[in-house]
Amino acid sequence: MLINMKQLLEVAKEHTFAVGAFNVADSNFLRVVVEEAEKNNSPAIIAVHPTELEFTKDDFFSYVLNRIKNSHVPFVLHLDHGGNVADIMRAIRVGFSSVMIDGSLLPLEDNIKLTKEIVEISHPLGVSVEGELGTIGNTGTSVEGGVSEVIYTRPEDAKEFVESTGVDTLAVAIGTCHGIYPKDMEPKLRMDILQAIKQEVDIPLVLHGGSANPDEEIAEAVRIGIQKVNISSDYKYAFYKKCREILAATELWDPNAIYPECIDAAKEVVKYKMNLFNSQDKADLYRDEKVLAWRNELL
Repeated sequence: MLINMKQLLEVAKEHTFAVGAFNVADSNFLRVVVEEAEKNNSPAIIAVHPTELEFTKDDFFSYVLNRIKNSHVPFVLHLDHGGNVADIMRAIRVGFSSVMIDGSLLPLEDNIKLTKEIVEISHPLGVSVEGELGTIGNTGTSVEGGVSEVIYTRPEDAKEFVESTGVDTLAVAIGTCHGIYPKDMEPKLRMDILQAIKQEVDIPLVLHGGSANPDEEIAEAVRIGIQKVNISSDYKYAFYKKCREILAATELWDPNAIYPECIDAAKEVVKYKMNLFNSQDKADLYRDEKVLAWRNELL
């Protein structure tokens, strides 16, 4: 079932759970996310960074869309960290149901202008839009980038941003970083900032850099009001750690001999995250008449 992000996260917001957005860069990772979502009866988001879209090429998404449209659980196909109008238009043309425009490094006024432009392009096509306010840190281990020092989202700016742009979801900066944290770096999420933002805006909120954060902090953020958590490094790391173990101990070269254990290792992480986000067995919530009508609009 393919729906857009607004439709997906409105249900999550109503029922106090979050949906994992798992970055996918090839068919192995698509299998990991889709098969584990179906096994756990959990909604999920197929997230694709512009660099991942460039690597996989447009034709790959014909297969992706065919797979998820025919699934019994709800999926969103989402562009992660689109940087400009060209990124957005490419994703929409390929068939994405949701896009993110990342103007977080721009001055607030320019971020509002850019995000509003993307909303005006996307909404008439049934495509939802995620914006970002504040900056996500960078551990140096992720293609998604970030900055050396987090700039926390100001609640009053969040209110102005949402009201001025009409954006559907908002990624907020409360202390996370992209990538795997080094051993000497301890993340600390600012729940007080998240609480204050929740008092100012009423749209679903997004947590980027969700890998490698303490479980208790992520669970608390979901209880407070995060509806989408981005995961990339955690489950990719598990996949390639197992891959390195196999290749270091054998002379195998056939993908069908190497990858099954890697896929299983990544699935364990995805399952763990779905449990942490409380999204397991929530797919049934999307089978009422309203959600099925949404689905039919996007087919």
